[in-house]
Amino acid sequence: MYKRQVKARIELLALEIAAQVGEEGKLFGSVTSQNLAELLGQQGIEIDRRKIVLAEPIKSVGEHTVSVRLRNDVVASLKVTVSAAS
Repeated sequence: MYKRQVKARIELLALEIAAQVGEEGKLFGSVTSQNLAELLGQQGIEIDRRKIVLAEPIKSVGEHTVSVRLRNDVVASLKVTVSAAS
């Protein structure tokens, strides 16, 4: 039951992260599962970064959907918006 409550909390979130951006909206680096785990931790949700499924690090501005595997049968969808840092 606990994992389903965490899934519901994660799916209600819309995380925002500001990053240094170069030309054409490409990041000077990337947003990794570690960055996302830290942001979730700030929201009171402790998740091991290895449970955050990124095919590859996020390298562009915009909205992204990331899977968080809480258990084999429980996967939450996390909305992440990457914007240009001022």
